Amino acid sequence: MGGILLEGKNLTKEFPAGHGKKIHAVSDVSIRIYEGETLGLVGESGCGKSTLGRVLIRLLSPSSGELFVRGEAVNGLSDKDFMKYRRQLQLIFQDPYASLNPRMNVRDIIAEPLRTYHTCSSKKETTQRVLELMQAVGVPGEFLYRYPHQFSGGQRQRIGIARALAADPALIVCDEPVSALDVSVQNQILNLLRELQRSRGMAYLFISHDLSVVRYISDRVCVMFLGKLCETGPTGEVYEKPRHPYTRFLLEAVPDPDPSARNEHAELLRGEIPSPVDPPAGCRFHTRCPYATETCRTQEPPLRGCGEGREVACHYPLE
Repeated sequence: MGGILLEGKNLTKEFPAGHGKKIHAVSDVSIRIYEGETLGLVGESGCGKSTLGRVLIRLLSPSSGELFVRGEAVNGLSDKDFMKYRRQLQLIFQDPYASLNPRMNVRDIIAEPLRTYHTCSSKKETTQRVLELMQAVGVPGEFLYRYPHQFSGGQRQRIGIARALAADPALIVCDEPVSALDVSVQNQILNLLRELQRSRGMAYLFISHDLSVVRYISDRVCVMFLGKLCETGPTGEVYEKPRHPYTRFLLEAVPDPDPSARNEHAELLRGEIPSPVDPPAGCRFHTRCPYATETCRTQEPPLRGCGEGREVACHYPLE
């Protein structure tokens, strides 16, 4: 694992909800992404995963907290001063049908970052660079002047990946990049992302609700619930020995195709997700946790180390 590429300290993001209330999308989250690694971010829909990803690359400004790129504080910079960091932090969107401008052809879509950052000195050089990027992601060069509606979902996502690569980033936030694709195409895109990482050495923040996908591609994993991180650690360790009850419930809910491997006594996660407008006091998971005590209901557990590079936010971490 390399040095710290991107770090967020005590990040909070709130949105107005009317009548003086706020949506607490991300609450006091501290997170690190290291050079060349893939950090998975998992949790139920609405837990704040995508919001956190956008805050980390400053597509959304944090309500409070600090951001650092390679040790340099960046959240106080103007948009102009942040431009030199912006090209290092790119994003692959979830929906390949909505993320590409339907009025632009493939050449212009991929060339947009090249023009923004003045990477190429001529149109000929720009076109050659676009062709190289298309080849890198497996899109034939003869499709250079086609429009998005002429491609399948998997091909569109490849074009989106090529656009993210054009800026030569150090980090790409992958916001559920395969959830809108067929299973066979998902595998192709995941393998493409791994190959690009090996050849280019960049880091990924891979956001997904699909635990099997995250296990396949991630070096480390963060589990998120209602705007908070509840467990982090090496992927294999977290999946084999979850320490937070929420992590265990998530893993037990994953279907197993092998009937003999299924746990017939697995507990189902009970209750409803609390509202992010009015999150519960104490541990935010206590309203759904079968092990909750009075301490859990009144005192919020900090995210603290529990050995082997792992952290857990629980008063009584599972053994």
